Amino acid sequence: MLAFGNPRERGNPFARLARFRRILPVHGSGAGHGSIRGSESPARHKRRHRTIWISDIHLGTRGCKAELLLDFLRHNDSDLLYLVGDIVDGWRLASGWYWPSSHSEVVNEILRKAANGTRVIYVPGNHDEFLRDYTGLCLAGIEVKYEAMHETADGRQLLVMHGDHFDSVVTYARWLAKAGDQAYELAMLMNEAVAFVRHRIGMPYWSLSQWLKTRVKNAVEYISRYEDAVAREAERRGIDGIVCGHIHKAEIRRIGDVLYCNDGDWVEGCTALAEDRFGNLSIIDWASEVSRATHQAQVGVLQAAE
Repeated sequence: MLAFGNPRERGNPFARLARFRRILPVHGSGAGHGSIRGSESPARHKRRHRTIWISDIHLGTRGCKAELLLDFLRHNDSDLLYLVGDIVDGWRLASGWYWPSSHSEVVNEILRKAANGTRVIYVPGNHDEFLRDYTGLCLAGIEVKYEAMHETADGRQLLVMHGDHFDSVVTYARWLAKAGDQAYELAMLMNEAVAFVRHRIGMPYWSLSQWLKTRVKNAVEYISRYEDAVAREAERRGIDGIVCGHIHKAEIRRIGDVLYCNDGDWVEGCTALAEDRFGNLSIIDWASEVSRATHQAQVGVLQAAE
């Protein structure tokens, strides 16, 4: 089990929470890749959803698109918010502290939603596995669960879990998983370099790592095996579908008789899964929405100047 934080805080989730609370009141955030300011915001009014699922935020890493996520959270409300694991990257924080103010703002926004009546359920993943010791507790209004069962508005039963248990590398070769995490961090640095150049020349956000995932044969096969394994678990339990994260690839599709849903991530794709009041499920690609809105705003300015 990951040893996270000061030894006196280990085994005490409330002490850990207090540690985070000490850094949360920082206001303001520096501009960076994926930052949203003023007229760039893709929506003027909040959208209301029955349920939102987000995962793989990886707070505490340089690859986290915290400002895009903050913009999403401020423009999207829901009755129920699922945090489907890898919200905080304990692996990375254990090897070196990185926590800019924008990461504090994301945590504050989630806590604000919980305080204002949104039911927030946190299902930890492998990068925030230290919280699995505290399933069944409610911390600052956030319920911590090992897994959850969600009933949609139209009566379907969906199992909610992070999904790392279906990743054989994470389950059976943790040293290899952590070595792979280092390689992934390097890939994210390359991704950030590409994003920086595109931002400077006025091009929208585009993920190099996501593009590579869809074109490298081994990556495509790994994703397919993972999705099939997750779907088989839902079928074994006799339920309608499953919602997970872990592989950073947003998806809604049927695998046999099972509805497979993956809410994506906020490192590469910047996506969420949402349910409306009728039970319809959809993927929200927030980075694409921001890019479209920014382009439309720029076109409007040029047309007004003609």
